[in-house]
Amino acid sequence: MKIGCHVSIAGGLEKAVARAKKLGLNTMQIFSKNSLTWQERYYTKREIIVFQKALQKTEIYPVFIHASYLINLASPDEKIYQKSIKAFLEEIKRAEKLLSLVPSYLIVHPGTHRGSGEEYGLLRISEALMTILEQISSLKLSTMILLENTSGSGSSLGYTFSQLAYIIRKIGCPENIGICLDTCHAFTAGYNLTDEKGIEGTLAELRREINWNKLKVIHLNDSKYPLNSRKDRHMHIGEGFIGLEGFSILVNHQAIKDLPFILETPRRSEEDDQRNINIIKRLRK
Repeated sequence: MKIGCHVSIAGGLEKAVARAKKLGLNTMQIFSKNSLTWQERYYTKREIIVFQKALQKTEIYPVFIHASYLINLASPDEKIYQKSIKAFLEEIKRAEKLLSLVPSYLIVHPGTHRGSGEEYGLLRISEALMTILEQISSLKLSTMILLENTSGSGSSLGYTFSQLAYIIRKIGCPENIGICLDTCHAFTAGYNLTDEKGIEGTLAELRREINWNKLKVIHLNDSKYPLNSRKDRHMHIGEGFIGLEGFSILVNHQAIKDLPFILETPRRSEEDDQRNINIIKRLRK
């Protein structure tokens, strides 16, 4: 079973590897910079080598990088839109350097339309990704972009599988575009993940809308709010509205059980991460 969580890079990238190893993880997710600022982070050659050597000494694979929360590829504000495209390209370049020895994955929230409407916002995201993909091709970069489904809170887009499918089709179904499925987001967007019938229906819809091979990772998060509430607030496994039965079915489901599972549950200390990881391991049959 590939089980991991989001790990802090405080003190250096290699510290994230050490934290993941201490938690007994065999996959992980990190930010490659401060996710709440536009300021870029450039790593020295030595920092990159130290990180890569630390990874080579472990069985932590794959490593996922989550893009900054400020990036909005649907923004109707042209200044923010262009700034987001530029920042996302920097995220890709950084991921390429940090994970040059292994396949690299960069997870991003599609964007928020900020009142401009869903149709316009989805088109905006598609056009931004086409621009980004052209740059990736010209620079011969191989990082895979993973679009993460959202809860649909506010004006966020990508909360239905059909919206994600629209974006992928619009940009020509490129091989380096995939999907990250977040359980909390899916649940509060209206996908019932509490029992077998709901989970089978959810996965069947995902399979109908999107090439199954594009699903690369699952964010395992319980939800503080109920089904179809359109609120994005993660909870500890089994302490939210999805519940232990739902997660037991998910982590043992034949169609997804071999995918990497990444927890983004609330964290006040490493003990919180360890407790949630242990719960998932116990649920795995």
